[in-house]
Amino acid sequence: MGKVRRVLFGIPSEKAVFSRKGFAPEAWQRFQPVAHSLVAGYHAALEDPRLAVLVPRLNAVAQELHGFAYEGAGMALAALDLITFSGGRRLKEFTDGPGAAHIYPIYVGVGLALARLKRNPEAYLSKLDPLLGWVIVDGYGFHEGFFRRRKYIDRHARPTRLSPYAQRVFDQGLGRAIWFWCGGVVNLVLNTIDGFQYERRADLWSGVGLASAYGGGADRSGLYALMAYAQPYRAQLARGAATAAAGRELAGNPTPHTDLACEVYCGLASREASRMLDKAREELGEIRAEPAYEAWRRRTEALLTV
Repeated sequence: MGKVRRVLFGIPSEKAVFSRKGFAPEAWQRFQPVAHSLVAGYHAALEDPRLAVLVPRLNAVAQELHGFAYEGAGMALAALDLITFSGGRRLKEFTDGPGAAHIYPIYVGVGLALARLKRNPEAYLSKLDPLLGWVIVDGYGFHEGFFRRRKYIDRHARPTRLSPYAQRVFDQGLGRAIWFWCGGVVNLVLNTIDGFQYERRADLWSGVGLASAYGGGADRSGLYALMAYAQPYRAQLARGAATAAAGRELAGNPTPHTDLACEVYCGLASREASRMLDKAREELGEIRAEPAYEAWRRRTEALLTV
């Protein structure tokens, strides 16, 4: 059955994807390990979703790439749950068990699956963590930007079936897709985001901050150039980097490029930046007129820019 599932639902080789028109040459050069780990995790879960078999395969990739492998597995498990009407059983076992330390990238993977199966991610929010569940919309946005570039990046389309707030979280994922499409080349990123409507740029920059911190792709001078140009959005860049740091600290797989991004964007070490998310979460009120995820984002930005 694993072989059948891979034939039916497998995705093209990562090199074929990165060879499509529009990708900067640097994209494959800089992000090949990232793409390979995600695809490997996805196919591993398709082939055998039993956790006793799957988890060792995910952990066999380089430690700093574990998050991407777990993201791919989250994508596959969510897809299998959807097509077999399991009620989310596989995904829940994963996130409640060995995937708990990788909850953020797993939820991104769920968003990828929903986009691939053309499901509205907002319909699934009630089934997930009330705070982090919104990350699936980020993953949905990344998928649409990554695989439907002409519509969502070149033509700046918006997903009309999403609520106004979900469109904002979608744009965060779209910002991450832009970072990978541009291969981390600063000038390409700047020119791409400059083409979007002004009111969308803050969320796009938060995605760039997260992607450049979690996935790397730029050196110190590149990150400083990025921040200098995007100075009005430094709070969003800082939050993105802090989010990446928090995810890596939870998973126990810190990297020098995440440390560097936190130093540049936040003026803090990774661990200190990560603690700002924890502090912001602790300060969230019980009653609010906005999604908890948005309150968390704004409070984190305030703590990072005092």
